[in-house]
Amino acid sequence: RALLPLADGLGGVTSAARAVPDFLICGAQRSGTTSLFKALSQHPGATGPVLRKGVHYFDTGHHHGPDWYRSHFPLRASLRPRWGRPRVRVFESSPYYLFHPLSAERIAKELPEARIVVILRDPVERAYSAHAHETARGFETEPFARALELEEKRLAGTEERLVEDPAHHSHAHQHHGYVARGRYADQLERMEAAVGHERMHVVDYADLFDGGPRALGGILDFLGLPPGRDISLGRHNARKRAVMPETLRAELTSRFADSDARLATWWGRTPSWCA
Repeated sequence: RALLPLADGLGGVTSAARAVPDFLICGAQRSGTTSLFKALSQHPGATGPVLRKGVHYFDTGHHHGPDWYRSHFPLRASLRPRWGRPRVRVFESSPYYLFHPLSAERIAKELPEARIVVILRDPVERAYSAHAHETARGFETEPFARALELEEKRLAGTEERLVEDPAHHSHAHQHHGYVARGRYADQLERMEAAVGHERMHVVDYADLFDGGPRALGGILDFLGLPPGRDISLGRHNARKRAVMPETLRAELTSRFADSDARLATWWGRTPSWCA
């Protein structure tokens, strides 16, 4: 963290000579995006932003402009093919990109060839994990059940305001969307409308973390990266939390039923949490 200001200053001076991402990990929040970022960062053919996981340009930082965005990535010269190594691909991971209403359109316009990777997790578990995460970071003060009760009121009008005023930032939309962020079908359809289905790769959290190396291999293949022999997919940013009451779990499962059905149709498969 102490080196970030120095790296940002140097990046700003040399932004014209820097790369932009070839692919993005766009979410979902609390679905293993950090773990995937760290795994892909071990691949000799891929590299992330300087000293960061994500830049948050296409959601909360878009007002800074494209030169600011470029300033966070490596110099193009350092990525060129050399000594038998193919060109290194550049990427970042910002989970809010999937949920922010303007991100997909911005990505399509400014990164017209970038590929999009999305990890989907059981939305009930994702919501509970997100609450623990936001509480630990100081962005949530209410217990989980109460936060669910408040969500509709907290998020009322926030998406419309973000669309009407591109410079607007909503704390509630970014940090309190426990149920809304788990309605994946809406977000995937929006991304597909902007970038096209062929540029998206959606992977099931259970397949990625509990199903062996096949899911990670599928991601590498989609990105045009050769198999990585020494890549290990760990679990990062996990937080301890109490067991969710079964009555609350059942209520949330019911609330996601319609969205999960739409997701299965869009995806062409049954999500692991519905099987």
